Amino acid sequence: MYEDKTLTCKDCGSEFVFTAGEQEFYASRGFQNEPQRCKACRDIRKNAARAPKELFVTTCAQCGKEAKVPFQPSDDRPVYCSDCYAASKNQ
Repeated sequence: MYEDKTLTCKDCGSEFVFTAGEQEFYASRGFQNEPQRCKACRDIRKNAARAPKELFVTTCAQCGKEAKVPFQPSDDRPVYCSDCYAASKNQ
């Protein structure tokens, strides 16, 4: 019923394939418009809307190396670098 279509990305101008499976998926969701951007441009656009995670710099409680963590460390709990954390989970 559906056939692959070659479309042109409106952002970068490259051609991409809108597969029969993707067309079927779009139809099942009630989407009536074809995609206007290739996968790479869709991903760039999606990630641009996200705020980058703030990383906090601290010292690893086990080895003393610098560690960057996505949360505000507090003095009442130890914080580990990724290597020491992975090692402690494997024990």
